[in-house]
Amino acid sequence: MSARLKLTLSYAAFLMIAGALLLAVVWLFILRYVPANAVSTFAGFMPGRDDLVRAFAPAAAWALVFLLAFGLAGGWFLAGRMLAPLTRIAAATRLAATGSLAHRIQLEGRNDEFRELADAFDDMLAKLQAHDAEQRRFAANASHELRTPLAITQTLLDVAAKDPDRDPGELIERLQAVNIRAIELTEALLTLSRAEQRSFVREPVDLSLIVEEAAETLLPLAEEHGITVETSGDVAPTVGSHALLLQMTTNLLHNAIVHNLPERGSVNVRTSIRSASVVLVVENTGEVLGRQLVSTLTEPFQRGTARVRRDHAGVGLGLAIVKSIVQAHDGELAVDPLEAGGLRVIVRLRADE
Repeated sequence: MSARLKLTLSYAAFLMIAGALLLAVVWLFILRYVPANAVSTFAGFMPGRDDLVRAFAPAAAWALVFLLAFGLAGGWFLAGRMLAPLTRIAAATRLAATGSLAHRIQLEGRNDEFRELADAFDDMLAKLQAHDAEQRRFAANASHELRTPLAITQTLLDVAAKDPDRDPGELIERLQAVNIRAIELTEALLTLSRAEQRSFVREPVDLSLIVEEAAETLLPLAEEHGITVETSGDVAPTVGSHALLLQMTTNLLHNAIVHNLPERGSVNVRTSIRSASVVLVVENTGEVLGRQLVSTLTEPFQRGTARVRRDHAGVGLGLAIVKSIVQAHDGELAVDPLEAGGLRVIVRLRADE
């Protein structure tokens, strides 16, 4: 049976029970206060209990029949009115199942349980639509980025096939560079997918130690390009994936180094504890950037400046991976330009109590 039919029968049954109870009260009243036999008095004839029962029983039966019909008709109408929002929600669900995520229920009326359900469903559709658009854009960008090294590789092989006397050393060197870039892009995509799916084990970690580890790893790169890296701060205990948090910190430091001044540039990294959060701040010198450009840096395949060191051009996923890792750890990420040039990146994570 449908929910509407069940509610209709429930309404009718409830109305029948209420009517039967009311008639039972009247019946008990007759049995208690009316004499069993008719009595003739000087004022006239007083009917007895049997006379009243014979007169009352048909009327009571017709009353129950009327209550049954009225309960079924009224219950069907009321159930239809009550379940109308569910019909709209079901229609929206069927549309969403076909891939149409732009439809919204927009249920009117008072703020009852059905309204809350419809609003929650609309919010879910909005998030799904945004996520679907982001995934489509990411897939298109990833396909484009992966196609570039493959196309370069194919071109180099075609040139080598047409010119067999060409020095193979140059070809091998260029193929190795293209292959390294393709591997870096693939690894970045896997890291990004892992962070978005939150497929990692949480454990207690010290963010300040992770900063020192990342700074030590990238110190040769900083010294090669004349960049000064300074680390400071307090112990910053949090809970999360050591590997992902190390990847996040390494990406921030790497970006701060390669997007820096050609000479006498600096990177400042510090950790601290504020109330119930651990805070990681990475500041670097560099070109003056507009807020509109900075707001797009955490999007996949977005590169901040045209002047990037050729040997560390990156794949455009550094800050996108940072953003996904921060979100996977239920944290907050803020990227702001500095007036003198460069960026300030602030990461807030939950402190381990």
